[in-house]
Amino acid sequence: MSTRRAFLKGAGIAMFGISLGGVPTFVARAAESLKQNRLYKKKKILVCIFQRGAMDGLMAVTPFEDSYLKTARPTLFMEAGREKPLIDLDGRFGLHPAFKSFAPLFKEKQLAIVHGIGSPNNTRSHFDAQDYMESGTPFNKGTTSGWLNRAIGVMGHDASPFTAVSLTSSLPRSLYGTNEALAISNLNDFSLQVRENKFTQGLVANSFEDLYDETTSSLLKETGKESFDAMKMLQRADVKNYKPSNGAEYPKSALGKALMQIAQLIKMDIGLEIAFAEHSGWDTHVSQGTIQGTFARSAADLSNSITAFWTDLGGDLQDDVTLMTMTEFGRTVKQNGTGGTDHGRASCNFILGNDVNGGKVHGLVKTLAIENLEDGRDQPVTTDFRAVFSEVADKHLLIRDNQILFPDWKGNAIGVMKS
Repeated sequence: MSTRRAFLKGAGIAMFGISLGGVPTFVARAAESLKQNRLYKKKKILVCIFQRGAMDGLMAVTPFEDSYLKTARPTLFMEAGREKPLIDLDGRFGLHPAFKSFAPLFKEKQLAIVHGIGSPNNTRSHFDAQDYMESGTPFNKGTTSGWLNRAIGVMGHDASPFTAVSLTSSLPRSLYGTNEALAISNLNDFSLQVRENKFTQGLVANSFEDLYDETTSSLLKETGKESFDAMKMLQRADVKNYKPSNGAEYPKSALGKALMQIAQLIKMDIGLEIAFAEHSGWDTHVSQGTIQGTFARSAADLSNSITAFWTDLGGDLQDDVTLMTMTEFGRTVKQNGTGGTDHGRASCNFILGNDVNGGKVHGLVKTLAIENLEDGRDQPVTTDFRAVFSEVADKHLLIRDNQILFPDWKGNAIGVMKS
């Protein structure tokens, strides 16, 4: 049995999500019972998904009329139109067929796409690029906090141990920092241990009740009884028979399970404001494929998981939630000799919500002639990721101070959110 470390730094305790297998769930009756004891006011929620490995934005959302791209990708290029694989979005860009569940959301203007997005730092190292994007400081490797953690501090709402939750085995870089943030690998097997500090040196608890009984009054004063009540809600919930709402069907993948758990936390109304999940499999150097293949499998899992999550929320809950994807960089314009694409520069991302300026492909994508490419090989970054992330934080979470989230950013919003 392995434990996964997570942090609630503001409260001075550590939480452990213990992964023992099985699908963690919350039944509807548990959510109903919680309505009698709502601890936290209704809040806006931002859900972030990091696509680790660098998604090929030119395959995800293809400028299908670009003859240069067609020449550069003789076995990877797909056409749009009648009886063609790509889903025509606007006469210029086509959605990969594995993303087909996104098409109705785009048509209904709930889904926006930003193309040409990326970091101003031209590193092609996965580790460095992810670090820069999650810290929000693309030219400062010494930043100790992540931009999502800084967002928690700016929002400054009532304390809840579930203000920021990552459904991952360890805390992601974007949630590092001094504000409360929690990583849980599996809600079904959740327990508490006390982080050693001046109040609780040597104290260990295997369950919530042990912790509540054994901690000192000083610790309780630091954390607040409401936080412990929220933990009791989780532990007392029936976790075995959850039925997603509105006929939603989640993929049986890691991302599908993570988004189902996020939906459950949202329905429980226990103070969630920022949720994080990750999705791997986007490093397509070899056998990338077209309709089928490595890319198509990852794309189908991503889109089907997100669509199930959105369907599960339904109605009024969708008004409170915006979901945004991100990836560290894109892939080369030209395919390589093994039927894949190598590390490049710009990619695209997806933003879903009722406050999104949807039904559009935002951003600037010039024709992919060699003279327009960065270093003669890559789609150039024409939209700094900070322009999009800060606009989403501003319009959805009502965070006005971009200099706290992105200290070196002085650019403008691009209009991806409704004004």
